[in-house]
Amino acid sequence: MNVIVSNKYQSLLTTLDIDIIKNINGEFEVEDLVNQFRNFYYNKMVLDITALKNYQDIETLQNLSVNMDVSNIIILLDDSEVVNSPKYLSSLISMGIYNFTRNIDAIQFLIHNPNTYKDVAQYHQLNSAGTNAEDTSTSESSSSSGSYEKLSLRVIGIKNVTNHAGSTTLTYLLKKQLEKKYECLAVEVDEHDFIYFNDKTLKTTSSLDLPAFIATNSETEVILVDLNDRGSISACTDVIYLIEPGLIKLNKLIRKDKRAFEKLRDKKIVLNRSILNSKDIKDFEYESKSKVFFNVPSLDDKLDNQRVLEELLIKLGFTRFEEESGENAKSNKLFGIFKS
Repeated sequence: MNVIVSNKYQSLLTTLDIDIIKNINGEFEVEDLVNQFRNFYYNKMVLDITALKNYQDIETLQNLSVNMDVSNIIILLDDSEVVNSPKYLSSLISMGIYNFTRNIDAIQFLIHNPNTYKDVAQYHQLNSAGTNAEDTSTSESSSSSGSYEKLSLRVIGIKNVTNHAGSTTLTYLLKKQLEKKYECLAVEVDEHDFIYFNDKTLKTTSSLDLPAFIATNSETEVILVDLNDRGSISACTDVIYLIEPGLIKLNKLIRKDKRAFEKLRDKKIVLNRSILNSKDIKDFEYESKSKVFFNVPSLDDKLDNQRVLEELLIKLGFTRFEEESGENAKSNKLFGIFKS
């Protein structure tokens, strides 16, 4: 039997299909919880982090880890920037708190399959304790900039606008193309579809853990994020929005949200698995009052080189492909007699 301690996410936690012996709601000091559950037997405690007073102060969680058996606690994090920062998550791991998530569906899994250190080690910043104030301010000033040169990392989100517009396959194909010229990783969020590509370099994470995944892999040049239909764009430096321009898909989109294209104004709209020609695209733009960034036809995912994706990457600013295109244009002259 399990215990639920809730506050902000009370209604969400009531949807859990688990056996509950006790359910309390409100804001509590750590000492309050210790006193209530010191001699109370339970299997797991599901703890809404907002139920802890002053929970954004990491010392509150330290107090919890010292006074309670945190191996029996599953913490549902909120969406605040502090709680989801790599530093905060790393501190939880240092205290032995391994079972935390922002995904309500993951709680049920963690009850029967609790994390070990191995499951969360990638988010543990072993050198964080040695970071001084000067280092921190330098890091903050560089991360606040939108400049790719200063960050030396581009995080490109691929998000479906029409249902199942092909973000997973396109992410995979873009990775195959990008890694010819760049250090590149691809990660999917809250799904497990990458397994069907039989490529062990493809990664999977949750919405909660995406910022930590990016921080852990900040030395690479490009991270492609398959956001599917629901993933948050907040961790991405750039996002392309996929629309499959079939009549049924478009009608479903408009019936679901009449302002869908208004919301996409000034966004990078990419038509995917498209059979539209240039005239069709102009008609599409006129009717939808939008601008198409790029048009991707149906592609053979077994091919290693996709010229059309190279063109898309050039348009996204990946200039190493542009340099190669210029060299190829020179070398492909009929006889190579005339110099440029």
